[in-house]
Amino acid sequence: MKTYGLIGEKLSHSLSPVIHQYIFENYNIKGYYSLYEVEKSNAENIIEGMKIMGIEGVNITIPYKETLFPKIDFLSEEVRKIGAVNVLKVKDGKSYGYNSDYYGFIRLLERGEIEIKGKSCVVLGTGGAAKSVITALHDLGAESIKVVSRTLSSKLTDLLEKFPYINIAIYENFLEGDVVINTTPVGMYPNVGVSPVDEEVIKRFTAAVDIVYNPLRTEFLNLAEKNGLQCADGLYMLIEQAVKAQEIWQEREFDDSLGEELYNYLADNFIK
Repeated sequence: MKTYGLIGEKLSHSLSPVIHQYIFENYNIKGYYSLYEVEKSNAENIIEGMKIMGIEGVNITIPYKETLFPKIDFLSEEVRKIGAVNVLKVKDGKSYGYNSDYYGFIRLLERGEIEIKGKSCVVLGTGGAAKSVITALHDLGAESIKVVSRTLSSKLTDLLEKFPYINIAIYENFLEGDVVINTTPVGMYPNVGVSPVDEEVIKRFTAAVDIVYNPLRTEFLNLAEKNGLQCADGLYMLIEQAVKAQEIWQEREFDDSLGEELYNYLADNFIK
């Protein structure tokens, strides 16, 4: 039995075990997926702990996506560009770091038929997910990328230093463009009914993406849909980043239909 899991600080509401067990059961993989809550004081021992416990792969979430870099033997190209790792694999005593959020976001855009090439994009938020989103938008050929925060914080200026091709701004009423992406937790269950920007801002775009997946239709997307924007919710990103992680761990590809199967399964049974 192969052992995998999710490592983070607080994990009680994670859907990851459901997704990965579904893949194990439907593709005859003898695996088990657990949650591993790790205190910050023990973060530097994560990889060594994996080796001792025989854990072959883990997903990494808040707050350890950036802290493990010095401990990882090999980093993938997308990790080097993004500056964050969310998938670890241990093989033959060596550790390998990847970022499947990057691929999950690209698949989310593909599913929503949201074109990025040549478009002006606005990213709301400066957290870890924003880095994957920014990198994906740049690689997909966005004409411009503006990252927006409520204040001119160090996180915002740090992003500009890492990604010199972006513009930065604070929240303002004259924000406009083609695609607006929410990478903040605003509107996530149980704090539903609120949007990171108001309707007057949203209606200045043609497409809206929210990486929040619970609820499927956040207030942000409700307002976007009301004003005729193309919309994409965050559940497919969650699913596809998990599928990509399994492809890395199992060293194989899965059917394209798996994402849709998981989307319907989770939407019907686990999302508020």
